[in-house]
Amino acid sequence: METLTTLKVIHVVATVLLLGCGLALAILAWRKRSVGPACTLRRPWVFVWLLMGISLVSMPFTGWWLVHLIGWPLGQTWILGSSVIYSVAALAWFWLLARLNRLRLGGGGNLNFTLVLAVVSLMGFVAIAGLMGAKPA
Repeated sequence: METLTTLKVIHVVATVLLLGCGLALAILAWRKRSVGPACTLRRPWVFVWLLMGISLVSMPFTGWWLVHLIGWPLGQTWILGSSVIYSVAALAWFWLLARLNRLRLGGGGNLNFTLVLAVVSLMGFVAIAGLMGAKPA
């Protein structure tokens, strides 16, 4: 039972860190919008991006392990939905990171598309958190 509790804590902490770091970066980008989106990749914000990346990579492993330990079948609708939403949101997050890095280095790009990537990623992870909260007991 200790393993289950530890995995739940790790999974929830990773989710909270991911959403909290995303919120902090969004507030930073909003406050420094005259400088441009490239300011979100400067130090010490690289640590925040790395923390988000570690959380993003750990969530599928801890989630699968939790499902395996509890004994839920992987074919449940909320698990399949979370997996699909996670895939889209994670790809949007990685693409957003690449676009912001290109903007930081001076490359051009459409800022509206960058905002769309950020919103898709954020809404995906919020939806997953909602699905985790509304799952069957």
